[in-house]
Amino acid sequence: MKMHIKSVMVDDQAKAHEFYTEVLGFQTKHNIELGEHRWLTLVSPEEEDGVELALEPNEYPAAKALQASLQKDGIPWTQFSVTDIQAEYERLQQSGVAFTGPPMEAGGFKFAVFNDTCGNLIQLIEVKD
Repeated sequence: MKMHIKSVMVDDQAKAHEFYTEVLGFQTKHNIELGEHRWLTLVSPEEEDGVELALEPNEYPAAKALQASLQKDGIPWTQFSVTDIQAEYERLQQSGVAFTGPPMEAGGFKFAVFNDTCGNLIQLIEVKD
């Protein structure tokens, strides 16, 4: 068994698609119209056949409450790994991405958390060897 898709709830699929592709650099894998919403998945250009990220419309009330609670409490919805967190932090800051603070180090990891503009906090992590 292996992971195929991870999801992130978003308040606006079009806005999320723009942020995740134009700012973060992910590539569109699937963009299929399904009535009011889309089946919208992205992949990393570093792993085009890797795990897909589904941008799920946040329509379910319990999911909205969870998303709001996580953001209010400063808890990231998910995390993405990077090889050089300082360089990625600086690149994203120059693109206008809002971080909760500069990169920190704990437990053998470096990490930083940013707002994805679509209702989520996302954590970047650099695993130290």
